Amino acid sequence: MSLNDPQWGNRGGDGDKPDGGGRRPNQGPPDLEELWRDFNRKLNGMLGNKRGGGGNGGGGDGPRMPQIDINPRFLGGGIGVLVALVLVVWLASGFYIVDASQRGIVLQFGKYKEATEPGLRWRLPYPIQSHELVNLTGVRTIEIGYRGSERNKVLKEALMLTDDENIVNIQFAVQYILKDPVEYLFNNRHPDDAVMGAAETAVREIVGKSKMDFVLYEGREQIAAQASKLMQEILDRYKAGILISKVTMQNAQPPEQVQAAFDDAVKAGQDRERQKNEGQAYANDVIPKAKGTAARLMEEANGYKQRVISTAEGDASRFRQIQNEYAKAPEVTRQRMYLETMQQVYSNTSKVLVDAKGQGNLLYLPLDKLMQAAGAATAAQSGSTEIAAPSSAPRSPSPVSGETPPQLDTSLSNQQRPREPSLRSRDRESR
Repeated sequence: MSLNDPQWGNRGGDGDKPDGGGRRPNQGPPDLEELWRDFNRKLNGMLGNKRGGGGNGGGGDGPRMPQIDINPRFLGGGIGVLVALVLVVWLASGFYIVDASQRGIVLQFGKYKEATEPGLRWRLPYPIQSHELVNLTGVRTIEIGYRGSERNKVLKEALMLTDDENIVNIQFAVQYILKDPVEYLFNNRHPDDAVMGAAETAVREIVGKSKMDFVLYEGREQIAAQASKLMQEILDRYKAGILISKVTMQNAQPPEQVQAAFDDAVKAGQDRERQKNEGQAYANDVIPKAKGTAARLMEEANGYKQRVISTAEGDASRFRQIQNEYAKAPEVTRQRMYLETMQQVYSNTSKVLVDAKGQGNLLYLPLDKLMQAAGAATAAQSGSTEIAAPSSAPRSPSPVSGETPPQLDTSLSNQQRPREPSLRSRDRESR
């Protein structure tokens, strides 16, 4: 039986159809798929016959398997087609597509060959050449001190020591992009781990040089900016091909073990600031008033100074004028000075008049009390508190002339005498 026979596969086996009804006339070349199925079926039957211990020759119960006569030319043609198909598939495996946000890196036997731009590209198939696609515009993020959520803490990374020997828990995230895909792939074995190590190193260095209050409160933005700059310097020294885009401080707080004590310290600090503000407000209220009072006293003192100086200058000028007049007429000037002095003295004292030429009895007249009572009544009417002496009040005798006005004294005494009984009667009634 030959494989090139066009009736192969349709011819019955020995004893299947004795009358030869399975034959068909020659109608052209055979169907390849049918030939292949027949080939597989015959081959499987042959292998099954061998496993069965010779089947037909041994007189067993199993069915007899047909004998296959394989033509080497047919096998050669099928293998060639198969090899060609495999070769086409192998060459087609060299095509690859690079997106606009990516760069293709071609490797030849594992060594860098070239970098390709976006588009449809072809390289020699594996294992001669291979390629890797690197995303340049995608933002990559690594988390330091936590994973996924702030509650899922990684204390080994988060706990850091400050300059004032306090421990703080810091969680931050680093975002970066690729600026050189060749350096990113070939200069470091694990570039993402290098970024994490550089980030942790930079932040620990900055926190170790800062106070705890600065780290926890007002210095977060400054620490993030300094850490980004320091991380970029470290990665540039590594030639990692990475560009740090942003460092975000997620959380900064003291450890949970000392959180209560730290809250008390924070409250005490807040109370201190509140008291300082209250004291400053009180100082802002008192100091301006004190400065105003001091300025007023200074102005009053300057005014008093000017007044005293002016008075002294006026007195000196007056004394010089009196001296000049005294040089011209000493007696007249002396008499005038005496009279002015006595007038000034008597104008500031109460007066008591005594009639020395009467009956010889010392008569006391409370003229000062009477004048005060009359002055109080006058002040109630006119609103003035100043009491002036009557114009007809007697003057004291002049020591120069030695004359006294007895008639005036007598008239005054006579005017006051009729009032004495009335005064005494009033005293009796009051008693």
